[in-house]
Amino acid sequence: MLRRPAAVVLLALVALGTAGCTGDDDAARPTGTAATGAATAPAPAPTESLLPSPTSTGSAVGDLAAGFPSDLVSPPEGSEILVSSADTDAATGLTTISLNLRSPLATDQLVQAVRDQLVAAGFAETVVDPGSTGLAATSTFVRGDGAAELLTLGVLDRDGVRTLTLGGTVRL
Repeated sequence: MLRRPAAVVLLALVALGTAGCTGDDDAARPTGTAATGAATAPAPAPTESLLPSPTSTGSAVGDLAAGFPSDLVSPPEGSEILVSSADTDAATGLTTISLNLRSPLATDQLVQAVRDQLVAAGFAETVVDPGSTGLAATSTFVRGDGAAELLTLGVLDRDGVRTLTLGGTVRL
């Protein structure tokens, strides 16, 4: 003889197991995978747009994006721009920039060309040991107290070609 709580649990399981089994009518069966017979839940609706906001200045492939501060930093001579972006936040006045380029210059020449421009604009450089990053060179540049204007530079050296990435926020 089953005790009362066990009998209630067993009865509930039997009722759940037989729910929806009304015969051979396929329309009455719950949908699911063939292997498990489990019901499939509908896919969740996305809650966030993957597209940039309509106020975004944008990006450009093979050229400097509209609004990119080329007077602050311009690509070194002989460089090929891969992609760039510039997006100004009207509320803060800060512009988020990104520049990715390929260059035949040696790593130290490439970094020096960018360093000269940023230091002339009032940025201070902190060289980061690239040993743990796998990059040939890594630096950060800050202007003022560094709370708002901060740029990070990285150079990847592969097969005799350097790829530079510079990104962060600046006040124009």
